[in-house]
Amino acid sequence: MDNEILELMTKLYNEMQKGFNQVNERIDKVEAEVKDVKKTVIKIEQSHGEKLSALFDGYKQNSEKLDRIEKEVSKHEEFILRRVR
Repeated sequence: MDNEILELMTKLYNEMQKGFNQVNERIDKVEAEVKDVKKTVIKIEQSHGEKLSALFDGYKQNSEKLDRIEKEVSKHEEFILRRVR
């Protein structure tokens, strides 16, 4: 009877070990996939950061150009108004 219990416990232990090994393998695969996704996200963030920076630079340049044009137009308006009076 004791021998049967020992065999049953040994069998259960072996089955549990197999289950733990399978779980560990699955966790390892998930961790590897998460690592790959993390690398991809970092690349995307860097790429978008560079693109946003370029867009903001372009916006700033356009704004500065419009300011210069506005000053020139104001000068011409003043000149025209003086001539009309």
